[in-house]
Amino acid sequence: MTATVLPEATQLAQRLAAHEAAVRHARRKSLLGAAIVALLVLAAGWMAETDIGLFLQNIHKFPAYIGKIFLLDSGEQAGRFVLFDIGSWYWGIVKWTRLLADTLLIAYVATLLGAVGGFFLAFLAAGNLGVSPWLRFSVRRLLEFCRTVPDLVFGLIFVLAFGLGPMAGILAIAVHTVGALGKLFYEVLENIDQKPVEGLVASGGSWTKTMRFAVLPQVIPNFLSYALLRFEINVRGASVMGFVGAGGIGQDLIEAIRKFYYPDVSAILVLIILTVTGIDLLTERARHRFIQQAH
Repeated sequence: MTATVLPEATQLAQRLAAHEAAVRHARRKSLLGAAIVALLVLAAGWMAETDIGLFLQNIHKFPAYIGKIFLLDSGEQAGRFVLFDIGSWYWGIVKWTRLLADTLLIAYVATLLGAVGGFFLAFLAAGNLGVSPWLRFSVRRLLEFCRTVPDLVFGLIFVLAFGLGPMAGILAIAVHTVGALGKLFYEVLENIDQKPVEGLVASGGSWTKTMRFAVLPQVIPNFLSYALLRFEINVRGASVMGFVGAGGIGQDLIEAIRKFYYPDVSAILVLIILTVTGIDLLTERARHRFIQQAH
């Protein structure tokens, strides 16, 4: 019996030793990785001239500001929580609702224009649809430019060109949307099933007919899903676009921030958050339906 027990004990001890060695090795790798990340963070902070002392000295101001925007600053309820006098808190609800509607229209029109532009450019940027390499290269660089330049920069440019108002916001978001959706669309196109395309080409179909009857039926659900997702993003973008005078509720929000109208800041933020949340829920359901149809 001893002859059979000892080898089993020895094997068990070897396995435990191997396991402990593997655990130690994994722990050393994790600690090394954490140390490298910490060093990179410190190096990035040093290069960016981040003052940790100043950050720690003023960090208390952030929660203090949050507290201020939820306290009334005038009237009989001054200094109390905003819910004690909702009428005073939302004194500008009619104006803010109209501006919020403008923001939604800016996002909708910009998304529509951007989706149409990205749709057509995607067919010229896809690498599997027989497009000239030079044309494909040029279109891809154009899409990169459109999505790389921040939409706020486009907003400033269009404000200078067309003046203050929704037009500048629509054009700025639309250009950025062309770049973002164009890339997503041509990546979808590059992953289609090529058999319908090859069959239509072999039967003598033109490039346009091949795109219409062999490619579009495969990609339309994904295109619609991405367009809805982009609409959600553009609602947030349109809210910020008012910061540069490009229309929408962001214009009143930045004015309230600059003039230290604390309750107005929270009132507008709550409106924006509720609106975006509602849109997210609605578009999420629509996206899931389109994705299910695609599969």
